[in-house]
Amino acid sequence: MDSREKLFTAINTLKTNAKCIFSGTVVNETTYTTIEWEVDGNFTKTNPHAELSWAAVKAEMDKL
Repeated sequence: MDSREKLFTAINTLKTNAKCIFSGTVVNETTYTTIEWEVDGNFTKTNPHAELSWAAVKAEMDKL
């Protein structure tokens, strides 16, 4: 499983209905902040999901 697959699996595990767009490789919190999150039909780089912090997502990715 590559890091993109791990990223989306981890996000889905932590919050099933979270919708986002990401192209690239997640390697740290800086690149994680480039994800665009869907909020009310629009996309923003501001993560609206407190439970999807980099630390939480990284912890889930490390389990995979």
